[in-house]
Amino acid sequence: MTSIVSRTVMGRQSTANTKPEMPVGGWLASHALLIVLVGLSLFGLVIIASASMPYAAETHGNPFYIVMRQLVFLVIGLLVGCVVYRIPIAFWERVALPLILVSLFCLALVLVPGIGKEVNGSRRWIDLGVLTVQVSEAVKLLIIVYLAGYLVRRGELVRESFHGFLRPLLLIGVASVLLLLEPDFGAAFVIVTTSLAMLFIAGVRVSQFLAMILSLSVVGLIVIVISPYRMRRLSSFLDPFSDPFDSGFQLTQSLIAIGSGGFSGLGLGGSVQKLFYLPEAHTDFLFAILCEELGFLGVLAVVAAYGFIVWRSFRLARTADELGFRFAGYLALGIGVWIGLQAFVNMGVNMGILPTKGITLPMMSYGGSSAVVFAIAFAILLRIESELRHQQHEELSTRKPLSKSHHRGRAI
Repeated sequence: MTSIVSRTVMGRQSTANTKPEMPVGGWLASHALLIVLVGLSLFGLVIIASASMPYAAETHGNPFYIVMRQLVFLVIGLLVGCVVYRIPIAFWERVALPLILVSLFCLALVLVPGIGKEVNGSRRWIDLGVLTVQVSEAVKLLIIVYLAGYLVRRGELVRESFHGFLRPLLLIGVASVLLLLEPDFGAAFVIVTTSLAMLFIAGVRVSQFLAMILSLSVVGLIVIVISPYRMRRLSSFLDPFSDPFDSGFQLTQSLIAIGSGGFSGLGLGGSVQKLFYLPEAHTDFLFAILCEELGFLGVLAVVAAYGFIVWRSFRLARTADELGFRFAGYLALGIGVWIGLQAFVNMGVNMGILPTKGITLPMMSYGGSSAVVFAIAFAILLRIESELRHQQHEELSTRKPLSKSHHRGRAI
């Protein structure tokens, strides 16, 4: 059976007689992923505080209103994440299908008047009274969980037949259609792209993969053409300065913020664009404020953090595959692709290299549903790391004692 390491992103395929070497490193190496995740979340909280104060003071009469709410969301995410971390990875494989069916049902509920809450022309939230839930955030994670389980159960079928390749895409297609009806083109794009990346690495035939990419590109183009507001977004993306006070206003203000930052930025709290020039400064365009206040150095730190998370996820995926934990491998791979893709799209939108989409910067942009779902995703990733390390200890304990030089090496 072809393993998930058959594609270059997963590294070379392990042989039957070769056991993976995963010596345990020091405390810092063993907890590097957790440290980066916590640091990124706290750093995002600081940037949200800076970006949201003028808006919060004007709208809510309290400059700390937005950042305090985000702090509450992060605490909730931390508590939920602690519970999720204690759940074995095998559990997610068993409940993947029921969870994705429930999430699709909730996506349909969002479209029902009186249940779904409409904001700025989009109906993406379910109002529970005390809080609102953006179902699409949970769907992104649950699609990855479902697809990881499917690739374990039907991996051979996916690689050998078009039917096996198309079957999971039908369910993903249903989710995408429901998202487009909200409309939420950004979430649909992230889900479809992440799913295709997982299928490609699973070993689907290149000809089938390219045919699907071409088909989806045509569908995406049609969706843009028949939607007037998406056409306006596309035209403003191509030339935002042709209409800088209307369709291109948000992008031009974002570019001004990024350009003003220079190498070291204007200083934390020194942004001018957050003073009601740049819309959504603490949500979708938080990255532009970060660029303005902290400059290239701040951007470099954030990109390095996301790069480390993606690299670590891919490394965990490869290690899991070598140890025979294929579901955990696909799950880590999918989470890594999702985080990297969403961060790249958000930054690309802010910099004007991608059309405007309502996509948050993972663990940094303001948003309750996003913060909690990412906390769950990272708790799963940390659980995978923990289970692999436990397996490593078991393997090392069954081998004969090694010299100190053999025990030194890289952490998982």
